[in-house]
Amino acid sequence: METPETLAIIAGNGSYPFAMARGARKAGVRRVVVAAFTGETNEALANEVDEIAWMRVGQLGKLLAFLEKTGAKHAVMAGQIAPKNLFDLRPDFKTLFMLAKLKRRNAETIFRAIGEEMEQVGCALIPATSFMDDHLAGSGLLFGPKIKPRIEEELRFGHEIAKEVSRLDIGQTVLVKNGTVLAVEGFEGTNECIKRGGALGRGDAVMVKVSKPGQDLRFDVPVVGPVTIETCAAAGVRAIGIEAGKTILLDRDQISALTTQHKISLYGLGSSKI
Repeated sequence: METPETLAIIAGNGSYPFAMARGARKAGVRRVVVAAFTGETNEALANEVDEIAWMRVGQLGKLLAFLEKTGAKHAVMAGQIAPKNLFDLRPDFKTLFMLAKLKRRNAETIFRAIGEEMEQVGCALIPATSFMDDHLAGSGLLFGPKIKPRIEEELRFGHEIAKEVSRLDIGQTVLVKNGTVLAVEGFEGTNECIKRGGALGRGDAVMVKVSKPGQDLRFDVPVVGPVTIETCAAAGVRAIGIEAGKTILLDRDQISALTTQHKISLYGLGSSKI
């Protein structure tokens, strides 16, 4: 893909939208515009982009109008929306019409439908890994102390289980201990799953987060940042396994410091190629 003149970022919470904006600038994108969500997107993002429009989660009509107004031909999703806000969704008529056409309503079908609506106004949704090469995880030990063979075996077991669970579209994170599954991520999200599994693991749990088999990289790419490390530290997780080449690491310096401080190993499983 050629570097776009204008990039629209559909920005959720956290530092991911900031990293995306900076990565796009570095790649030569001249104009960065943002569709931001009230109660989710960090207001400071306005200082790093050329234009920002605020809307509620569920205002698809306003999003499409913004994309048309800016003339953006490419857009990318960066950052999550808190599950509680999805429950408090107040969809506009455009969103209601879109949802009515879906036989199954989950993150993948909804985001794919949003992508199709965007294409109708001339804006293509591109992979969430675009302009993020500097943030993709490699393979092997990434941060923290060297792991023992037993822990690496636990990570690979967790990877096998997480892949199967994600294939069923349940969640993408599991916690394991001694070959036993302690917790599987559901709608509550990664951090709540970590807390639940960590409590059962009593200081000896291992966490694995994966991408779904055949995952559409335009949305829902696995992300690990400082909050994940801090949550694991508080829950007594001793090692974290992620998929190399398919996981975005945010704020690497903070991750390095936190994994060293809490003696948590962060390990990339598999090839570093997407």
